[in-house]
Amino acid sequence: MAKGIVIYYSRTGNTKEMAEIIAKAMNEADLPTECKSVSDVKAEDVFGYDAIVIGSPTYYGQMAAPVKQLIDDLVSRHGQLDGKVGAAFTSAANIGGGNETTIIGIIEAMLISGMVVQGDPKGDHYGPVSISKPDQRVERQCRRRGRRVAELTKKLMV
Repeated sequence: MAKGIVIYYSRTGNTKEMAEIIAKAMNEADLPTECKSVSDVKAEDVFGYDAIVIGSPTYYGQMAAPVKQLIDDLVSRHGQLDGKVGAAFTSAANIGGGNETTIIGIIEAMLISGMVVQGDPKGDHYGPVSISKPDQRVERQCRRRGRRVAELTKKLMV
């Protein structure tokens, strides 16, 4: 049976809140999903999941160092994520503070790994973005992303 994980780094709690909403939506869409801080995940743990969603705050237009470290640790097993479903999300302090570049950085690593990343024609196209604490719009985007990741994973992992 397919399963997912939502991995996040959060100092203020905003990214963690988004991660929990996404994981809950994935579970509600019948994809068993765990939600873990990046500090509780080792690179070798990631390979046991069919859907991998990664969230990071935006720091200078980039992902946080602990998230980048996890991605760097996956390099030694390059190709082993091929065909798995991936998605990304971020929180930031400002509009135009590098939110999309943060998400794209995570997605680039996923694509290079051979992962399947689905865009979204509605709302936050690359992945959910929150400016400070998640509001109702962000919560809707997170639930939508979680459902879409779960649905795609179940289709691909038949």
